[in-house]
Amino acid sequence: MHIGLVGLGRMGGNMRTRLRAAGIEVTGYDPNPDVSDVASLDEMVAALPTPRTVWVMVPAGKVTDSVISDLEKRLDAGDLVIDGGNSKFSDDFRHDTMLEKKGIDYIDAGVSGGVWGLDNGYGLMVGGPEEQVQRVMPVFDALRPDGPRDEGFVHAGEVGAGHYAKMVHNGIEYALMQAYAEGFELLEKRSDLLKDVPGTFKAWQRGTVVRSWLLELLVRALDEDDDLSEIEGYVEDSGEGRWTIEEAIVNAVPVPTISASIFARFVSRQEDSPAMKAVAALRHQFGGHAVKKSDD
Repeated sequence: MHIGLVGLGRMGGNMRTRLRAAGIEVTGYDPNPDVSDVASLDEMVAALPTPRTVWVMVPAGKVTDSVISDLEKRLDAGDLVIDGGNSKFSDDFRHDTMLEKKGIDYIDAGVSGGVWGLDNGYGLMVGGPEEQVQRVMPVFDALRPDGPRDEGFVHAGEVGAGHYAKMVHNGIEYALMQAYAEGFELLEKRSDLLKDVPGTFKAWQRGTVVRSWLLELLVRALDEDDDLSEIEGYVEDSGEGRWTIEEAIVNAVPVPTISASIFARFVSRQEDSPAMKAVAALRHQFGGHAVKKSDD
């Protein structure tokens, strides 16, 4: 199998490496010539066998819109576009409608794994026609974690379902990180009683009901900076959390925990907070997201 990959940043570049290691031929295009395999989108399209498959891995919103529009002009009926970025599920409906007019198929793929996906594999949530999903299953199998397929991959439904599942996944992620972060702040407050905060989190990694990969990443962050004094408690939100709350309101589903985690991130932009330092550290650990260094 031979696919095109547009976008070779933190995740896209690692995905190219993982795909190639599994025997998938990849022709990648990126505006940065230092990482791109070809000089232009036209050159990438020309290199692919027909029917072509192109995976788009660029920032959600206007950038994704632009890339898919550019591909629509260059691809032919029977070709397939996969959007693996963090697009809003409603954008998938627009992209699918636009491409369908030319007979180009479309799949949306929610991808989780961050900078660790190269070694660990990526959790995949996919939306689109069954025939097209099966057509590129070797690509999904190469990207997902080792083990049973249904523990790292789901064909969640029709177009839009993959990004919808990823949206809810990220809303849950916000809430989990916030819970660990608030626990960190409370433990830090009682330093008169508790003498080893990093050791406490480390001891929770086996046998406790709160063990998780996020906990392991928090332990890793504390190993690097035991009181998180080197970063500011400033945390961005990338959109999915907000969209989750919007969907909850539309569908009258109570999500108080996820909602609270979003508002806590807004607090982080007003005042330096130990809990927000922990959330910032976690985002840096799993996704390579930038952190603001403390001036202290």
